[in-house]
Amino acid sequence: MDGEPIAWFDRELAGVSLADERLKKRLHKLLAQIGSAVGQSIPLVCQDWANTKAAYRFFSNDRVSEADILAGHFQSTRERVIAIDGPVLVLHDTTEFSYQREDTTAIGITKSINSGRDKAGRLRSHTVCGILMHSSLAVTIEGLPLGLTAIKFWTRKKFKGTAALKKKINPTRVPIEKKESIRWLDNVRQSTELLGDPGRCVHVGDRESDIYELFCAAQEAGTHFVIRTCVDRLAGNGDHTIADEMTEVAVKGRHRIDVRDKNGNADEAILDIRYRKIRVLPPIGKQKRYPALTLTVIHAEERVTPKNRKKVEWKLITDLPVGSRADAIEKLEWYALRWKIEVFHKILKSGCKAEESKLRTAQRLTNLIAVFCIVSWRVFWMTMLNRSAPEAPPALALTATEVALLDRLVSEKPRPRRRTLSHYLTKVARLGGYLARAKDPPPGNTVMWRGLSRLTDIALGAIIGAEIVGN
Repeated sequence: MDGEPIAWFDRELAGVSLADERLKKRLHKLLAQIGSAVGQSIPLVCQDWANTKAAYRFFSNDRVSEADILAGHFQSTRERVIAIDGPVLVLHDTTEFSYQREDTTAIGITKSINSGRDKAGRLRSHTVCGILMHSSLAVTIEGLPLGLTAIKFWTRKKFKGTAALKKKINPTRVPIEKKESIRWLDNVRQSTELLGDPGRCVHVGDRESDIYELFCAAQEAGTHFVIRTCVDRLAGNGDHTIADEMTEVAVKGRHRIDVRDKNGNADEAILDIRYRKIRVLPPIGKQKRYPALTLTVIHAEERVTPKNRKKVEWKLITDLPVGSRADAIEKLEWYALRWKIEVFHKILKSGCKAEESKLRTAQRLTNLIAVFCIVSWRVFWMTMLNRSAPEAPPALALTATEVALLDRLVSEKPRPRRRTLSHYLTKVARLGGYLARAKDPPPGNTVMWRGLSRLTDIALGAIIGAEIVGN
C-alpha cells in the first residue's frame, strides 16, 4: 500500500478492524486494485494468479463479512457528517442483483417471474437467482453524498413464510419482525446511531417505506423523516382517514418544478401545495402496541393531467414542522433528492458491473459488493463535488501527484487564474471522454469513473517509472 495515489483508500479504511492484519492489508490492496479498474473482472484487476487467488480467498473467508468491510467507510461517513453544518438527509432504498446460475441454492432467489406459455398454452415461470440489498446513503441538502450509513443483504429464503402468512392474516396484522419491511427500521436505527446526532438526521424514503412502525421507531430514536405515502391511514378519532381531512384543506400556494416527458424532453409542472398537521392512528390490528402520532401531511399535485407524461402527484408525511409554503417546498425538495440513491445503485451495476461477477456463493458476492459500494460512493462523491463545491482546493479529493499528472496530461487554453477542485475534476472527466465544450452539462458519473481509472493507472506507472530510473 505504498505510494501517494492510493492514499484515500487508507483514509477511508482507517476504522476497519478485521480478524488479523493480513486480511486488513488484503482489503486495502483489493480496494486499490478495484478502484483503479472500475468495472473490470477480478483476474484483470489482480493481474496475476497469485493475487487473483488471494482475492478469491479473501471474499470466501468465513472471518470476513460485508459489515467488516464497510465498518471503516461507515466511520468515515460519520466524520464527514460531523464536519458539516445543517440537516443531513439519509436516503433509503432497495435494489436487486440478479445472476445466471444453474444451481440457485448457493446464492438464493429474489422472485419468480412469468416466462410466457409453453406449446400446450400453459403458463411457465422461473426463479430469479440473486441477492437483495437495502442501502442508506447520507447526503447534504445540496445533494453531496457523504457516504453510506447502513447496508443490509438478504434473499427471499429467509422470509419465504411471509407470503403464506398473509393469505391467512390481514397484512397489517403481521408483526413487522416477520416481514422484509423490518430492514427499513433496522437501517433507520443503525444510521441514526452511527451519525450520533439524531436531531440533524432526516430519513427519506419512497412509498415502500410508508410503514407505521418506522414512524414510531424514528420518534423513539429522536430523529426525523420525510416519507412518500401509499396508505390512506385512519386519522383524528378514527372515524375518517387522512384523505378525508386533506380534501378540506385549501391550496396554500403553488410551486414550479422542472420535469421530463415520456420522450425525455424538458417540461415544467406547476403544483398546488396543501399541508395540514393531522393526528394519525396505527393500523387497527396494532393500535394496542403503537401510539397515535401527530404528523404533517403534504400534498403537491398538478391540477390537470398532461398529455405527454404522467401527472405529478406527491403525497408526503413528515414529523417535521411545516408552517408555511416555504417549509412545504423545502420538504418537497428534500424528497426530490431521493433519486440520488438510485444513481448510486446505477453506478454499482453499470460502473462496477456487480451483476457480472462469477463468484459462486452469496457470502462471496456480498463481500465483493461491499467493496464495490465504497468505490461507487467515491465516484459519485467526486462527480457531485464538481457541482456542489467547485471552488474548493484540489487537495480535498486529489493527491499532489495526481494534480501534477493532470497538469501534464490534459492541456488547457487559456490557462485559468485559479486552479480549483472543479478545474481538476473536469480534467479527470476529460481523461474519461468528457469533451468539456462550452454548452456541455457538468461531467457525469460514467466519464468520472473512466477518468479515475485511467488516472490511477497513470499515477502508479509514474511511481514505478521513478523507482526504475532512481535505481
